[in-house]
Amino acid sequence: MENYFIIHGSFGSPYSNWFSWLHDFIESDGKQCYVPDFPIGVGYQNYENWSRLLKNYLDLGLINESTTIIAHSIAPVFVSKFLVEYKVKVKKCIFVCGFNNYLGIDKDYDAVNESMYFDNLSDVKNNSKEIICFYSDNDPYVKYDAEKEFADTVATEQIVIPAAGHINAESGYDTFEDIVHYL
Repeated sequence: MENYFIIHGSFGSPYSNWFSWLHDFIESDGKQCYVPDFPIGVGYQNYENWSRLLKNYLDLGLINESTTIIAHSIAPVFVSKFLVEYKVKVKKCIFVCGFNNYLGIDKDYDAVNESMYFDNLSDVKNNSKEIICFYSDNDPYVKYDAEKEFADTVATEQIVIPAAGHINAESGYDTFEDIVHYL
């Protein structure tokens, strides 16, 4: 059965940004949508803890070739690493403001993000038939070049949204109409 996962970023929650709006939109169409609440904060947010939580869904058979994963900020590289490590194939990935091997946001973000990074990023193309990357030309947290490099490495399609910041609530994105076309 077709299903969807929405994965939040560092220091985020399932209820922040446009995630609740997108969850409700997907479920209003009669589809199943999961929005896990990953541990956040220095000492709690790391690849090991996040992958342990997502693996529970995998073990239940809920992540499979009928799954679309929507991931924001640090979550795209986390999802990529997870899919490669566990050799999981999914239908589609929609990555928003993804990046890899980028440090310099601040010490807390660097501390929680660093374990998510990995060297074989392009391998994720073997785990998803379609990878769409959204990003902006003025993200205040991650430089445009880092997001473009991520997208150039993994994407089957790229969408640059001018002046959209980190495509989060802080940038005015409580809803995210552009993403609906790609579901």
